[in-house]
Amino acid sequence: MLEIGDIEKIIPHRYPFLLVDRMLEIEDGKRGVGIKNVTANEWFFEGHFPGNRVMPGVLIVEAMAQVAAVTLLRDGGAGGKTPMFGGIEDMRFRKPVVPGDQLVMEFTLEKLRGPVGKGHVKATVDGKVAAEGTIMFALVDLP
Repeated sequence: MLEIGDIEKIIPHRYPFLLVDRMLEIEDGKRGVGIKNVTANEWFFEGHFPGNRVMPGVLIVEAMAQVAAVTLLRDGGAGGKTPMFGGIEDMRFRKPVVPGDQLVMEFTLEKLRGPVGKGHVKATVDGKVAAEGTIMFALVDLP
């Protein structure tokens, strides 16, 4: 299990864009499970939507991608590279994520060829699928 301080040592994201609170399971480079505790005072709820707070789908996808990044980078196997989005396929949103929810996110690597890969991501709340799909990424050197 990795706590927030451990996660910050692995990926460059910081508040307000760090969307993973804890990693529950990691098979280095292959599979990871992380959580995001969604609270009423999240910055994005101010405008999405007043009176009917719903976590934006794009941020759910970003949170799942951060779980993938921790999974890929924890063991140092990516050689100091940063995973960048390459694409999103067949993403489906099945349940709104609202304040008080605990988002449990899972990443499973499907393919990695050189610096390019893809994996399946799934986010659940109380065992029900909130979002699911495939993300593609490239491991790049940032300037």
